[in-house]
Amino acid sequence: MYLGNRPQEVELDAIEKLFDALTEVAFFVKDREGRYVAVNHTLARRCGMRSKSEILGKTVMDVHPRPLAAAYEAQDRQVIDLGATIEKHLELHMYPNRRRGWCLTHKTPLRNEQGDIVGLVGTSHDLGLVDEQHPVYRQVARIAQHIRENYDQQLNLNELARDEGLSLARVERLFQKVFHYSPRQLLLQSRLEGALSLIEAHPGRSIADIARECGYTDHSAFSRQFKAMTGYTPSQFRNGSRPSPVAFSPVACAVPAP
Repeated sequence: MYLGNRPQEVELDAIEKLFDALTEVAFFVKDREGRYVAVNHTLARRCGMRSKSEILGKTVMDVHPRPLAAAYEAQDRQVIDLGATIEKHLELHMYPNRRRGWCLTHKTPLRNEQGDIVGLVGTSHDLGLVDEQHPVYRQVARIAQHIRENYDQQLNLNELARDEGLSLARVERLFQKVFHYSPRQLLLQSRLEGALSLIEAHPGRSIADIARECGYTDHSAFSRQFKAMTGYTPSQFRNGSRPSPVAFSPVACAVPAP
């Protein structure tokens, strides 16, 4: 989706009306400075506001509790400054009654016709899970975050589950319930996304070195998984013989991670 130099230049009324009908999904558009330029009624209610206009022009630091707002702002800078896409991020939010609950957040950069990032668009799906009643979701969130941040290491999923006081079988069931994919699929997705970034940032590096840096002990396994996910070998991707952008489907990450 392309925008003008600022997200305000695009007619957003139709999109807002579409998302206004969704009571369990918060919708928002932000400019490069992280200011809200479009929201739906659900986000306004989640923030304890009487109307959407009370949020427009403000940042997350203005409308969310500080500890949560700091995490949201860090995500925004990843998307706006680095062009990252955040998918199915399990995190806490605050209900209007000040009780904490869980949601799945998606954020993607918005670009103008020249390809410059001018803001972001996102959604936050309310899972209806109150934190006090479902403390296990905090443990699942920590496992998911650990996988995303340490995909370059040789992770032992059994140990991650045990460290949180859970069995691997229960973690896998919870992952399927929340994310609709397994911990191994998240690990594979994270490794391949890391490899994509390294290939684009360091075109002179060998594919074998990149594979090792992303946690692969078998170069051929990395190449097979990369082609299964993108339709191209790592070398073809580096040489420009690829579609743009490349999007992964975690459900398709069914090849066992090495």
